[in-house]
Amino acid sequence: MAAEQRKLLEQLMGADQLIGTGAQGRNSQLSITDPKVCRSYLVGTCPHDLFTNTKQDLGPCPKVHSEGLKAEYDSASPAEKAKWGFEFDYMRDMQKYIDDCDRRIETAQRRLEKTPDEIRQTNNLLKQIADLNNTINTGLLEVSVLGETGSVAMALNEMHKIRTAKQQKETAERDLKNLQDTSGPSGHQKLQVCDVCGAYLSRLDNDRRLADHFFGKMHMGYSDMRKGFKKLSSELKGRAPPVRHVEEEDPYSAGGRSGGRGPRYGGGGGGGGFRRRGGRW
Repeated sequence: MAAEQRKLLEQLMGADQLIGTGAQGRNSQLSITDPKVCRSYLVGTCPHDLFTNTKQDLGPCPKVHSEGLKAEYDSASPAEKAKWGFEFDYMRDMQKYIDDCDRRIETAQRRLEKTPDEIRQTNNLLKQIADLNNTINTGLLEVSVLGETGSVAMALNEMHKIRTAKQQKETAERDLKNLQDTSGPSGHQKLQVCDVCGAYLSRLDNDRRLADHFFGKMHMGYSDMRKGFKKLSSELKGRAPPVRHVEEEDPYSAGGRSGGRGPRYGGGGGGGGFRRRGGRW
């Protein structure tokens, strides 16, 4: 509750006017390199600000959003920005939430997969349709040969078999379509998973409902984050992150003192060592 009240006050008064509040005014002299400052906010958009009032609301950011420090960062020279290396922190922050989203997408897609029995029924119907199609083609060839030899009675008998095979094939194709429409836990709804934000979509939705989704805050937030990550990784390709002193490390990062692991960036010059998951950025 206190964090939400503080966030509301920051919006009304400006974050800089609140920096001096808190235990003994400990934030009154924050520098731009202080680990308590949100580096994602300085470089671009903090993920905590992207999904407010959505299903993926992350709550208030635990770090300081200072408009003054953001203005200082924006006016800094390229050399100063390269020395700080906040872009690498921003990439790491975005990748954390992109990876979480990708895991939700994979889980949601597995929930829509067919059961083993549905897969067996599908394979049986496909084999039955293929066999009947082969019977029909062979029968038509046989009728042609019998007609040329004048075996009319045998040709008529073969035509009867062909008509029967065609009816059986039509029945099998209808069964296959019905199985495909209703298979899976929610198959009757024709659900699919959005590969950007992980939400369920129905193929039966009209254009208005689809537009509400694709222009919704959650979808646009993940779309902007993925585009920003891809653009920044391209810009930083071949650049090594700066070497930082211990007191400059971000305590919330994988390389900070509380993370227990080394930074994920800083290897091979391939976009700072960030990885791509599942063919998506």
